Amino acid sequence: MRSYLDFEKPVAELEAKLEELRAVGARDGAVSISEEVGRLEAKAAQALAEIYASLTPWQKTQVARHPQRPHFVDYCAGLITEFTPLAGDRSFGEDEAIVGGFGRFRGRPVCVIGQEKGATTEARLRHNFGMARPEGYRKAVRLMELADRFGLAVLAFVDTAGAFPGVEAEERGQAEAIARSTEACLALGVPNLALVIGEGGSGGAIAIATANRVLMLEHAIYGVISPEGAASILWRDQGRAHDAATAMKITAQDLLRLGIVDTIVPEATGGAHRDRDAAIASAGEALAAALAEFDGMGAAEIRDRRAAKFLEIGRKL
Repeated sequence: MRSYLDFEKPVAELEAKLEELRAVGARDGAVSISEEVGRLEAKAAQALAEIYASLTPWQKTQVARHPQRPHFVDYCAGLITEFTPLAGDRSFGEDEAIVGGFGRFRGRPVCVIGQEKGATTEARLRHNFGMARPEGYRKAVRLMELADRFGLAVLAFVDTAGAFPGVEAEERGQAEAIARSTEACLALGVPNLALVIGEGGSGGAIAIATANRVLMLEHAIYGVISPEGAASILWRDQGRAHDAATAMKITAQDLLRLGIVDTIVPEATGGAHRDRDAAIASAGEALAAALAEFDGMGAAEIRDRRAAKFLEIGRKL
């Protein structure tokens, strides 16, 4: 059953009428409703296109968090063959907020790391809503070091509201683990690509997104703090999250203009959740094109280009 966002109400009403008409046609085959169905379908499609052509940053935030949006496990299943997950950080334990392992991307062996939010209540609890603890980032470091040792490119899929802020995470060195993971990204002698598929929240995201190429889905968001968090700090009012979202420049379009991300991956009209297969296919094409840029490059050049990319941010505003 499709879930609608608040600003999609006009589309929801039209599609509800469509379902009613189809139900009538199914009950009474003698009644021809094809013309009316076609008219309503066109009207709903036009309304959806008009809404998504002018989304505000806050509305994009809602789309990025849509419960039916494809998650890392969906991209992994659609793009990676022979995927073999690895667990544990070899220091404390396993953290399922970050899923990682090795597989093949279009026949090429790669290391894959992704933040998984979970699609059901049980899965969300198991994956801690995609908010990793220190052991999750230390697992990511272990996987990146293995990839570097064996000359495998690293693909990272970013989707988190941020690193887990619990007391136990702080006790186990959350900040140090994020810093080490960021350092591991920068030290890689193999190409690494990061794709923001939903939310890219703060250091929890950048710990695996410090990459040679950073890609974003069209309606994803990427920022140093959530709009609600920023509103609480700036105005002591979470109700002004829409103002914070606009001021923070967290959309893919703003970030491309500012030089923070390199590529915007298109989504179907209405968001990735309306056509999951198309979103996964578009992501695959974009990742393949970005990866091809580094064919034949040596480790030193790959590191230098990555460092230059991040040193350049903010210098030409």
